[in-house]
Formats: sequence, structure tokens, C-alpha cells
Amino acid sequence: GVISAGYAAAPAYAAAPAYAAAAAPIEYDPNPHYSFEYSVSDAHTGDQKAQHETREGDVVQGSYSLVEPDGSVRTVEYTADPHNGFNAVVHRQAGAHPAPAPVAVAKVAAPVAYAAAPAYAAAPAYGYKHL
Repeated sequence: GVISAGYAAAPAYAAAPAYAAAAAPIEYDPNPHYSFEYSVSDAHTGDQKAQHETREGDVVQGSYSLVEPDGSVRTVEYTADPHNGFNAVVHRQAGAHPAPAPVAVAKVAAPVAYAAAPAYAAAPAYGYKHL
């Protein structure tokens, strides 16, 4: 005969309640203004760079500079506005700074992986006996 195994349908769960997210109103400034600048001069790594930028309404003006690996300084002056789009002019001043010395990197040999010798089980012994 047929043996019946007990079966029950999976329990039904109610959906989690939906909550309306409270969205903060987005503040829009129709005439934004800002100005910022920063610079880095790290003698240890030789990293030297700077940036300055201002915005008056829809017009952004700025520049940034950095010391290239050969010691030259690259300066980029840029503007952006709705009429002309983004425009950049790049200047390069050769030999302005001595090229930074390369950072010494210690060479370390890769670790050698050792594995234990494989273990083998004794070969089976076959035999028979006369009674």
C-alpha cells in the first residue's frame, strides 16, 4: 500500500508594513558661490601639488599644479561656463624642482612553502588458508 508522509503547506506571513519615507526638501541655490584651495608638500615622498577653485553662479575658474617625476611643474588653468563649456590650458615649467629621490623599497624574498612528506598506508596482504 501507499504510506502517507505528513505534509503541511508553508506558513504564510503578512507583508511588512510600508512606511512613507520622510524626504527632506532639496535646497537649490540658483546662484551658487564657493572658493576653496589646498596644497601638499611632502618631503618624504616628494609629492607636491596644489589646487584653487572659485565659483560665481554658473562660472567656475580654477587651477591645479603638480610636480612631475622629472621635476618639472605642470599647471592646469581651467574655466567652465554654460556658454563656452569646459576649457583648460596646460603649462609646463621644466626643471623647477629637483626630481625627488626614489623611495627605497626593501626587497624581501618570498616565503618558501614546505609541505610534509605524504604518508602512505601499508599495502594490503592477501592470502588464503586450507582447512
